[in-house]
Formats: sequence, C-alpha cells, structure tokens
Amino acid sequence: MATLEIDCPVCGEVLELGAEDRAQLHPGDVIVCDSCSAEMEVTRNGGGEDFELELLGILTECPSCGEEFEVTDELLSAAPVIESADGAAVSLVDCPHCHARIELEFEPEAGEAAGPAR
Repeated sequence: MATLEIDCPVCGEVLELGAEDRAQLHPGDVIVCDSCSAEMEVTRNGGGEDFELELLGILTECPSCGEEFEVTDELLSAAPVIESADGAAVSLVDCPHCHARIELEFEPEAGEAAGPAR
C-alpha cells in the first residue's frame, strides 16, 4: 500500500499516512494535524483510497498566556465578528484560561468549511 496523502481540512497541510500507519488506524481513532492541531476522527479505513476523516475540533494557542484551547461551534456562535486592522472579518473570542480577547480569522477553502488562519 502506497503512502496516502490527505489535506487537513483546516490548514491545508498535507498529512502523509504510510501503510504501517494506516494498518494501525481504525474507525473512531483520532488523528491530530501537526501544523494546526485540528483533530480528525477516522470514519472509514478500507484499502487503497478508501479512507475518510471527519473534523472533530480545532485547537488554537492563546497568544497571551500560551495555553491551548478548543475552538468549538458554540464558542464561535457566541463570538462577535468584527473587522480587524487589515480589513479582514475576524471572530473575537475569549481565551478560557486568561480571558484575553483573541481575533481568529477564518479562510474558507473552495467547497469546504472555514477554518482558523494561523
């Protein structure tokens, strides 16, 4: 089985899964993107290209306290959307650890859900 390349649905980073990695993955297992810490659940792992992931959550790091936290749908729906200094639309969320106000910019990919820009 050749190496399977999967684009992270959040940051677009290419995740490479070799035959040995794939053999150890079962539906329900979670893969975390090294680049943006997005969590994805394996929903199907058959032979060849028969492999699917479902986005579970997005982790981000607070620039104020350095702690990681999950960006949930509830957190985003409660956050006001404002215009940043460079004119981009950003969600203004509170860090659950230090309560700093953090701007998260989302960049939608063609045909995909938006994810936080880093």
